[in-house]
Amino acid sequence: MTQSKHLELTDTWDKTFPKSQKVDHRKATFPNRYGIILAADVYTPKNAVGKLPAIAVCGPFGAVKEQAAGLYAQTMAERGFLTIAFDPSFTGESGGTPRYMASPDINTEDFMAAVDFLSVQDNVDPERIGIIGICGWGGMALNTAALDTRIKATAAMTMYDMARVNAKGYFDAEDSEQARYEKKKALNAQRIADFKAGSYALGGGVVDPLPDDAPFFVKDYYDYYKTQRGYHPRSLNSNGGWNVTGCMSFLNQPILQYANEIRSAVLLVHGEKAHSCYFSRDAYANMIQGSKYTENKELMIIPDAVHTDLYDGGGKDAIPFDKLTDFFRKYLG
Repeated sequence: MTQSKHLELTDTWDKTFPKSQKVDHRKATFPNRYGIILAADVYTPKNAVGKLPAIAVCGPFGAVKEQAAGLYAQTMAERGFLTIAFDPSFTGESGGTPRYMASPDINTEDFMAAVDFLSVQDNVDPERIGIIGICGWGGMALNTAALDTRIKATAAMTMYDMARVNAKGYFDAEDSEQARYEKKKALNAQRIADFKAGSYALGGGVVDPLPDDAPFFVKDYYDYYKTQRGYHPRSLNSNGGWNVTGCMSFLNQPILQYANEIRSAVLLVHGEKAHSCYFSRDAYANMIQGSKYTENKELMIIPDAVHTDLYDGGGKDAIPFDKLTDFFRKYLG
């Protein structure tokens, strides 16, 4: 282990995917606007010269950079981009206490801080920076694109709108004032319990053992996070999960309010059979509704793919890396 700006960073290759011989890899740290130090893996094409287009990658929500984000970053580096995969505040190797908290504001800032970092690298062209967000970080990526004019292209993969799912439940099944009130009441009771205990109770990651009657999307998550396919010891979803109160602020803070004002290019990619596909379909519809900037917006549906197929390909090469490469080459130049 090495110390970097008070963070412990793992020296050994501990990813859920094999190391590519086509790229160089190193660890890096950088601060966000709130003074939290973030940890990242930097992937650079071997023998690259000049200033490169760059992409920051994060997600899924509750994962770490050694899982899907790192796979995306390494693969896009193989295709000529300088990339980073980073851990969000309060998770993984990144700083921030208490641990396992989420924030629509701070996590959007995490993406913007990644753009800060990339913009000052000697081998990066600051006018050619994009981002990739996976799962809940797909929604965060759209929120960031609506705020950060430095971003020229954004890809949201198997996207979750974390504000919507927290406020309305899965499939909007809890979309009522009463249901939200009961959630808030329970969360505020948990705050008192945590205050008395002097620590934050964990909500639990993906359920284990898997109940026989678990809905398909729970089985889908289990198949990734709880098996050799995607398990990682620092991953929240693979282990104890977020704090019970970790996502509380999402209940009251919609994150896609101004998505139809995004001027830069956006590509949303989702699996046809993913339980979460409605998030991308609706986000795309809202993004182009009343917008003057629709020509560079696209929704791509992957036939037969489920939610986690876009984490690692699902054993069927479901991630459209050729499409992503063409998209970022077009808009990052």
